[in-house]
Amino acid sequence: MINQLKNNWKLFLIASLTLGLAPFTPPHIWGKIQWILGGNAFSLENGMQSVDWFDVLLHGLPWLLLLISMFLNIFVSLVKSDQK
Repeated sequence: MINQLKNNWKLFLIASLTLGLAPFTPPHIWGKIQWILGGNAFSLENGMQSVDWFDVLLHGLPWLLLLISMFLNIFVSLVKSDQK
């Protein structure tokens, strides 16, 4: 599992640039992140519905997987350089 996360960084990059940013003007995930960080996502009047949370998951998961993959690749390269 860890090797799949580490080795599939190209797939995660493509998914992040396509699905993660769609629609492109403005990126959909950016609006959702601003909504969550602004605190209105949890309000009773203007709160996010289940479809909005699914949207965050759908557009945010490629970015999360890319970050995990990058972290694993950097960590492995640092460990290898320390062993030399």
